[in-house]
Amino acid sequence: MIRESYINTFTLALFVLIPLWAVTADEPFTITLMTRAAVFAIAAIGLNIALGIGGLVSLGHAVFFGLGGYAMGILAYHAQTYTALTEWPFLIEGTKSMPVIWLVAVVASALAALVIGALSLRTTGVYFIMITLAFGQMFFFFAISWAEYGGEDGLSIYVRNGFPGLNTLDPIQFYGLCLALLCLVLVFAWRLAKSPFGLALNAARQAPVRVETVGLDTVRLRLVAFVLSGAITGLAGALFADLNRFVSPTMFSWQTSGEIMIFIILGGVGRLFGPVVGALVFVALEHWLGGLSEYWHIYLGLLLLLIVLFGRGGLIGMISGREAVHD
Repeated sequence: MIRESYINTFTLALFVLIPLWAVTADEPFTITLMTRAAVFAIAAIGLNIALGIGGLVSLGHAVFFGLGGYAMGILAYHAQTYTALTEWPFLIEGTKSMPVIWLVAVVASALAALVIGALSLRTTGVYFIMITLAFGQMFFFFAISWAEYGGEDGLSIYVRNGFPGLNTLDPIQFYGLCLALLCLVLVFAWRLAKSPFGLALNAARQAPVRVETVGLDTVRLRLVAFVLSGAITGLAGALFADLNRFVSPTMFSWQTSGEIMIFIILGGVGRLFGPVVGALVFVALEHWLGGLSEYWHIYLGLLLLLIVLFGRGGLIGMISGREAVHD
């Protein structure tokens, strides 16, 4: 546990020191890469609540990532075009305020997770995986056909949204905002795992019959975890859309769901910093190996194969020599 704490501290230090070096070296692209890693880490922490603690293997978390992105895109689009989102029964206008956009993204994603979870949790195992995948594909094809907001071509936002007191167009300030949210989400995930709810959810994953015997509803526990998971992933989607100033149906694709799961597997399923380490390694491989070959995913696949075969605790488990903390 002590060795894993050192790994966590080192990882967090990288998220602070690398951008600071990039500022002094005038390397804004490096800051953008670290921002991308921070946003991906938030999305993966969201999924890790459902997967790592609750044991819910979801291939539909791109739904919440995409909803967060489109919440940002739609609100910002109406703000930049000076058109109302709707005029009846209430006048709802667009906005470029990040806090408002985050709230809408989180609420929309949480509501979607509530509906999808309530239906999907009627099944287990491979059936649960396929239902979540089906929901993801439904949203993907709906976004493609949504011509009002770009359809297959996506939607561009010309000015980054604002946050009080910050110049979000400055890469390091926007990164600082994303890092602060990453830290808040990490604290939330840590407190959740240690709370009575988190302990009950973990027990429901390992011994559901025993948990039901003591009077706890395992389906309700998993549904709450799924909703919290979707809400956090939706927040990451809004940040990702703001980073790129662009949203497209690919945010809903099953490949996006797969990538979010890869972050967790790389770092370590069920570990607090597993998603963070996985996102950082993925972005690094994408940058370095992607410059060498467009088929860099082959090397990623080999790394995943090695981890699955020889290090089920992910990279953190391989280094610390311990199994996943929730196993």
